[in-house]
Amino acid sequence: MKNPIADLNKIFDSRIRLGVMSMLVVNNEIGFNDLKQMLELTDGNLASHLNTLEQAEFIKVHKGFIGRKTSTTYSITELGRQAFKAHLDALEKMIRKL
Repeated sequence: MKNPIADLNKIFDSRIRLGVMSMLVVNNEIGFNDLKQMLELTDGNLASHLNTLEQAEFIKVHKGFIGRKTSTTYSITELGRQAFKAHLDALEKMIRKL
């Protein structure tokens, strides 16, 4: 019998990264401060999780300016969308077997 957790993606072990990806799946783009407020995180904590997702090429970072203030937004990549869907499918499959 196949290991039931074999198809789960280790990057999504973190509830914070799960939350970020869930929000990005349903929104085209989300700003750093909006993510921080919704997930109730500190700047450093959120930044480290976003960095992990960016290194995996699951999210894309968009930096710009609104007036004189810097603006950083995030969007999900096609690779990220596929990886997250595969992870959710594996979770669902695992739950059905219980």
